[in-house]
Amino acid sequence: MRNKSIKSISLFTREDNEVAKIWKKKIEDFVLKKYPKIKISIKKPDVVIVLGGDGTILEAARMYQKTGAIIFGLNLGRVGFLASVRERKNFFAGLKKLFSRNFEISERIMFEVDVVRGGKRIFSADAVNDIVIQNPLSIVDLEVSIENHPVQYVRGNGILIATPTGSTAYNLSAHGPIVSPDIKCLIITELLDHNIPTPSLIVNTNKNISIKILDFRKNETIRLVDGGEANVLLSVDGKNTFSFKLGDIVKVHGSNRVIKFAEVEKHYFFKSLQEKFAFK
Repeated sequence: MRNKSIKSISLFTREDNEVAKIWKKKIEDFVLKKYPKIKISIKKPDVVIVLGGDGTILEAARMYQKTGAIIFGLNLGRVGFLASVRERKNFFAGLKKLFSRNFEISERIMFEVDVVRGGKRIFSADAVNDIVIQNPLSIVDLEVSIENHPVQYVRGNGILIATPTGSTAYNLSAHGPIVSPDIKCLIITELLDHNIPTPSLIVNTNKNISIKILDFRKNETIRLVDGGEANVLLSVDGKNTFSFKLGDIVKVHGSNRVIKFAEVEKHYFFKSLQEKFAFK
């Protein structure tokens, strides 16, 4: 099915990225001159053109995920696994392909996370990349269950759950597997387990995953702004930090929503891997 005409775009950058601001002005001038019928709008655009690295692209994806906008990333970071165009010299060529509808849509899965305390849900969020449950300065004991069956006990720094999109982020640093983004699954990877190391688990998104906080060593090193202390923390895509108590349960399940990324180059993901690891 042919892509629909693009009638409106939004340009997304981080305020502290001066290089991105320069490119934003160049692209605005390019669009106004070459494609005057395309509106540049912040509200409900057809396409969000993101100028930055993978972190910025991820931030834009989270911000616009409910609008159904297509994410088109122009890489100003390093490798740019999430970018549609990696090299600056190809930015305008990539934009021409975008506006001529010469691109493919790559749908990336999301998942939902809830924290349950005393039988009540007290925290909820959506994740595009990953969630991390971690005691950054000590040890936490965790029980991981799939469909109510315990499958893993972790006594260490913590655990992370990643999508295929997030498999090349923290998961990769934790020696988890790289998963092709077109596969619908979640990856469970332990972090510095003091027990016998166990491999990552790859689970279909239709499975219910739960992680119970069994025990942790308390410390007073991390102090919160409200005067409390933090020991075991939850981060969702590197944000939404939440502090756990003993007995808390984290419930994870796949989401019906997806993030749409535009790809103007065939086999883009595998070419990114080739560049990342310097394969010849």
